[in-house]
Amino acid sequence: METLDAGQPAGARPPGAPVGVDLTLLADVYAVCRLPAGAPFPVELLPSASRPGARARSAAGGAADSGVVSLTWTPTETSVICRADRVPAGAVVETGWRCFEVNGPMALTLTGILASIATPLAQARVNIFAFSTFDTDYVLVPAVRLNAALAALTGAGHRINTA
Repeated sequence: METLDAGQPAGARPPGAPVGVDLTLLADVYAVCRLPAGAPFPVELLPSASRPGARARSAAGGAADSGVVSLTWTPTETSVICRADRVPAGAVVETGWRCFEVNGPMALTLTGILASIATPLAQARVNIFAFSTFDTDYVLVPAVRLNAALAALTGAGHRINTA
């Protein structure tokens, strides 16, 4: 019988509480970057078809456009998460992260998804960098702690696929 961490039968689970979620471990190594406050969006991170002058360019791009990119502006910084081979010039960089994607899309009304991932990782002493989109959540872990992260996540009942 499937149980919760507290030892309660699965049937006693509150409605909407996550048990195990499906995650995909993305193939690439990622970087977490910081640019100065007010920095413009690094145009080189846009997909080829979205870049200024794209109509005049050939349809090249493909693999260079793959991967996840997240950009967050605050009054004090601009943060970028991207593949390690696409780091914007002038950024302060922490590289060597692996990225788990929660298979989505997920309803915005779901609760506890990120906590169900972060808790076993914290218990295994694996630090994370998490971010979300409208459809899903992403969790980065240091590549040097990937095996510990995989063990913690599968031990917590999460199912992991590779991209």
